[in-house]
Amino acid sequence: MTTDASRPTIPSTPGEPLTVGVEEEFLLVDPGSARTAPVSERVLARVGTDPSPDGGGYRFELHATQVEASTGVCTALTGERGVAGQLADLRARLAAAAREEDVLPVASGTPVLGCGTPHFTPGDRYGRIAAHYAGTMEHYEMCGCHVHVGVPDPETAVAVVNRLRPWLPVLLALSVNSPLHRGRDRGFASWRIAEEMRFPGAGVPPWFDSATHHRAVLDRMVETGALADHGMTFWLARPSPRHPTVEVRVADTAPTVGEAVLQAGLVRALVRTALIDAERGAAPPRPDDQETAAALWNAARHGLDGPLVHPRTGRLVPAREAVAALLEAVTPALEESGDLPLVRRLLDGLRANGTGADRQRAAWREGGPAAVIAASAIPTTGEPDVVSGPGAPHA
Repeated sequence: MTTDASRPTIPSTPGEPLTVGVEEEFLLVDPGSARTAPVSERVLARVGTDPSPDGGGYRFELHATQVEASTGVCTALTGERGVAGQLADLRARLAAAAREEDVLPVASGTPVLGCGTPHFTPGDRYGRIAAHYAGTMEHYEMCGCHVHVGVPDPETAVAVVNRLRPWLPVLLALSVNSPLHRGRDRGFASWRIAEEMRFPGAGVPPWFDSATHHRAVLDRMVETGALADHGMTFWLARPSPRHPTVEVRVADTAPTVGEAVLQAGLVRALVRTALIDAERGAAPPRPDDQETAAALWNAARHGLDGPLVHPRTGRLVPAREAVAALLEAVTPALEESGDLPLVRRLLDGLRANGTGADRQRAAWREGGPAAVIAASAIPTTGEPDVVSGPGAPHA
């Protein structure tokens, strides 16, 4: 058994940024009832599903109460054609189209009230997935923020994913935005993660010795019926089945553009750090599966408001120590890309304003479901320019 997948070649010269893209999933909600509304076909007919000139666009999701918006391939976090600019444009156009259909696009990892009857999106694959997973998919209206970072080949992707494993719970703790589900506070900062754990191929991915090993595991999971197909793993980081990227999908859907950019910046820096460490032959961390499962559980349960498992020592520590360890690990990569001041500013804003879960709970206490929907709906006019300028990532 090898200690790491085959040593990759760093796919860029020092100072040249890795490519990055972001996919965001949103709920479509009737503002009158605060329930999700199965109108994705009408909303996407208004906004269009053809790729934009920069490669971004919109897609259907499994449920007709959800839509996905994705950027094109970016090299910068900020600027009009960077991650921030593309996400702001995608959100504003989606919000305008949704309001034409009398619904609100809501940035929440779980529906506050949900839809009374499941409405799956038409299509052979969606129908096959719904039939395969039966009742577990009926009310699975979960929304995440997925970050893709370009890598040159599957072997490199597996080596990177192996090295990301200890850091995934910290990324989740920074992004928690789903404490409410079907009319109740579930006691978790990310109930979305708790819901995902019902599925095989969920959580922090296992260690893979190589791309061949990764493919063999997927083949066995499909053959045994655990997965509907090779694209249906719920692992929170994986070699993308569709793109030449590492796909990190641990985060709940971000309440704001700034928080999505924070995830993109940290994930890209983690990938860069993993590539450099692998090239240097540094021994990869290899926590066991139960340790990573415990770390993920703590992050989903508490977010930043309780203890987290330290990604290096495996011990319970205050959340600020785990976040500090993450920032320390990626600081050289952030300095290289020029993103360190931005990431620090966005982290400061998160500390000052609380996570999405904190803000949802505050709205719930003040006005119930309607207040949460109003606070979580994405605006039509764009968000304050808190990504490139000073300040926090919230209005």
